[in-house]
Amino acid sequence: MAKEMIKIKATARPRSGKGGARQSRRDGQVPAVVYGDSKPVETIALDHDALWKQVLKGQFTSTVFDLVVDGKECRVIPRELQVDPVKDQPLHVDFMRIGKDAVIRVAVPVRFVNQGLSPGLKRGGVLNIVRHEIEVTCPYDRIPPHFEVNLEGLDIGRSVHISAVKLPEGVKAVIQNRDFTVATIAGAKKEEEEVPAAAAVVGEVAEGAEGAAVAAPTAPGAEGKGAAPAAGKGPAAPAAGGKGAPAAPAGKGGDKKK
Repeated sequence: MAKEMIKIKATARPRSGKGGARQSRRDGQVPAVVYGDSKPVETIALDHDALWKQVLKGQFTSTVFDLVVDGKECRVIPRELQVDPVKDQPLHVDFMRIGKDAVIRVAVPVRFVNQGLSPGLKRGGVLNIVRHEIEVTCPYDRIPPHFEVNLEGLDIGRSVHISAVKLPEGVKAVIQNRDFTVATIAGAKKEEEEVPAAAAVVGEVAEGAEGAAVAAPTAPGAEGKGAAPAAGKGPAAPAAGGKGAPAAPAGKGGDKKK
């Protein structure tokens, strides 16, 4: 069943170009153009407040309107809305006419349901949304308000593909050659950061142990003056004063026998 179209009123704008657009804005209107359906381009102006009210409802560029220009009606869909980046107010609108039985291309938003029934999210996983909108082709009077994605039973590492999204009759995804991903359940960021941190600690301990096994370097000039041999390079010296310990040979520069 086709839903009732929203009517939006406009007036013809005789002056085109930047000068005519500025004049419309000074008069509290928003300049716009209407094209398509093998008809000439029309320049029009819309009431600012009435247009902004429709924009604030959301999904403006996915909504079909009955445009009334000086009493004449035509079915249109907004194709581009220019907004002032500072004042956040509409500056210009492009409307495309829709012919009878026309099939159009629109972006439909995605909603995710049953998040509380996802084991992965319960365990601290994160919903990673790959596509907030899905581009589809459909009859102009059958544009879905949104698509629902069921997250029930999804664990960490699982993904939702377009094949799992139920599309109404007559609605087809624009991308047909692959089963693209809509969303995934990813592991918690905190858990992912703990693994490298633990590995770094283990590495530091191993590095410290390796450094401890290396003997301290001999001080400059100490070589050949009774200095102790480096660890692992020669037999260990017997304990001083031990039973039967042989007398240490006189080294260079030691006491001479008298």
